[in-house]
Amino acid sequence: MASTTALYTPEILALATSLARFPLTERLPHRGSARSPSCGSSLDIGLATHAHGRIEQVGLRSHACAIGQAAAAIFAAAAPGHDRAALAAAAQEIAAWLAGSALPSWPGFATIAPAAAYPGRHGAILLPWKAALSALSSADAQR
Repeated sequence: MASTTALYTPEILALATSLARFPLTERLPHRGSARSPSCGSSLDIGLATHAHGRIEQVGLRSHACAIGQAAAAIFAAAAPGHDRAALAAAAQEIAAWLAGSALPSWPGFATIAPAAAYPGRHGAILLPWKAALSALSSADAQR
């Protein structure tokens, strides 16, 4: 296995720091969270949705490594316009990629592609999708 120093590239660190653009505020009514049992990383998410369940705005609070933070930034940048079904499909595609399949089609994944070689980071990568699905499940229950 390669050194984690090679994993934390300037591009990944820049993505991780870009989470400041997506603050978790009280204006985001749909809440969810997820925790990775493999590494202990966690993520809280808030979402605002359009009437038809498509994401309009994302807010995040991450307690994760730089890879988890970068994955959260990748999620947040492309999530607006997606609905629950699209997020579930993306989560399955990402899980398949982490198991050895082709790079997922979600925009931005090429930046964190080296993380697939680090199984200890896989749980952190999936956190945003899991937390968002939790938030949207709660939103569906309220309707």
